[in-house]
Amino acid sequence: MIVLPLIPVRMLNEHVYCPRLAYLMWVQGEFRHNEFTVDGVIKHRRVDKGGGKLPEIPVEDARIHARSVTLSSEVLGLIAKMDLVEGEGVVVAPVDYKRGKRPHKAASGVYEPEQVQVCAQGLLLEEHGYSCPEGIVYFVASRERVRVALDEALRKRTRDAMTELRSNAASGSIPAPLEDSPKCPRCSLAGICLPDEVRFLSRSPVPPRPIFAAQDFAKPLYVQSQRAYVRKDGEVLVVEQEKEQVAKARLAEISQVAVFGSAVLTTPALHECLRREIPVTWLSYGGWFIGHTMGVGQRNVETRMQQYRASFDDGRCLDLARRLVAGKIVNSRTLLRRNWREKEEQAQVPRDLLVLLREDMRHAGRAASLAVLLGVEGAAASRYFQHFRNMLRTTSEDLGFDFTVRNRRPPKDPVNAMLSFGYAMLTREWTMALSSVGLDPYRGFYHQPRFGRPALALDMMEPFRPLVADSVVLTVINNGEVRPEDFIFAAGGCNLKDAGRKKFIQAFERRLQQEITHPIFKYRITYRQLFEVQSRLLVRWLADEIPTYPVFVTR
Repeated sequence: MIVLPLIPVRMLNEHVYCPRLAYLMWVQGEFRHNEFTVDGVIKHRRVDKGGGKLPEIPVEDARIHARSVTLSSEVLGLIAKMDLVEGEGVVVAPVDYKRGKRPHKAASGVYEPEQVQVCAQGLLLEEHGYSCPEGIVYFVASRERVRVALDEALRKRTRDAMTELRSNAASGSIPAPLEDSPKCPRCSLAGICLPDEVRFLSRSPVPPRPIFAAQDFAKPLYVQSQRAYVRKDGEVLVVEQEKEQVAKARLAEISQVAVFGSAVLTTPALHECLRREIPVTWLSYGGWFIGHTMGVGQRNVETRMQQYRASFDDGRCLDLARRLVAGKIVNSRTLLRRNWREKEEQAQVPRDLLVLLREDMRHAGRAASLAVLLGVEGAAASRYFQHFRNMLRTTSEDLGFDFTVRNRRPPKDPVNAMLSFGYAMLTREWTMALSSVGLDPYRGFYHQPRFGRPALALDMMEPFRPLVADSVVLTVINNGEVRPEDFIFAAGGCNLKDAGRKKFIQAFERRLQQEITHPIFKYRITYRQLFEVQSRLLVRWLADEIPTYPVFVTR
């Protein structure tokens, strides 16, 4: 038997407004601010101050004016923090504050979710010995009070909403998204819920509207100097080197912090990043991804349970792995076609190479096991890297950027060094994207779990290796952004120097901020936003809301 906690009265409002929204917020613990929710927090500051109290026993003729009153009832199964309770003696009325203006379109002057919310507060007050014939909704923007009669019809609707919400929570199945609702674009959880995308992938005829990822204005802070010392100074992170300030960044404008090698991040700075949900990633001096530190993180246990169950299902693992590998081969083929450099012996991509890669893609889609799929992926990768040099500028060989074969651990030449660094950066990005939506980046479906290896991040980045990492390598070489003097050779390996790494990171960030048109949903989106969207679509596939995971492939 599932024992549910007390229902927050605010969740009844969300349930009547949208059952899926209430499930996401209450059951899965999802939340994200937008301009409307932030404005609401600001306008609630006065009533949220301190914990108000009501008399333990109602007293006749006693005037009551109590702010921020918290009441609960095991009988009703409700808990509420009321903005204001006012009245006299045993007759009181809850006053609920709303940020906007009174909706004149509503017959009663108050929409149904607000009516249910104030009615539930009235039921709680009555449970504590008061009489509550009406409630009041106060609209801050228009400074209007609207009285709501707590009649039998509204009380029944409120109790029905309580039953519905409990039933949804106990079912363990998220309600379907609203159908082409005008509520969705204004909802702060639209980028988490993906209502249009889920409907569209479930064969709804309505095309999806654009979604917007949070904190798109914020930028990563990379700290790669080995003598760097990062400390917190008020609302700013200050980067010092040998006790001299070399850079600073406002915390409100930082999306993530990446620390290389032995650079130091102070405890107060780390604590502030955790409080603000700014992930901190740790990399070796050479750029190998070591791990990341986040705050409390996602509380959505349901998503991780679905992920773990699917990861032990051989059929689902193979289905997803086939799609990811096939997508990688398609995107590798596309990159070759886009960037093939005209040379005397061959002016365009050889037709037999394109045919072979197309066959590899088909074989990947029909692989009978993960072992067979690994063989197909290896053959396709070998073909791709055999011709990688044909995407480099003709003068690249003279500059020391010749490429013959893919090698690593350690990479032995500049091109391989940049490929390895690019893949490490991409792994870091995907690890953070997956963690941010509540998935475990270390439990994958294709890559096998090993200590310290983010297997799911490696799975999800497969189709993006050519589109992001390989593309950045080609860009910095062909545009002359990285030069031979930006590399160091030691112990049989090759690595980027600090200056070269800085140039590569800048190019990598430009690529992530580049806007593309989503081939399925047709809206414009950056690669960094795309990682979040694809992560959330994986969540929807794991929850069986969409029939297949839509791998991103470009033309």
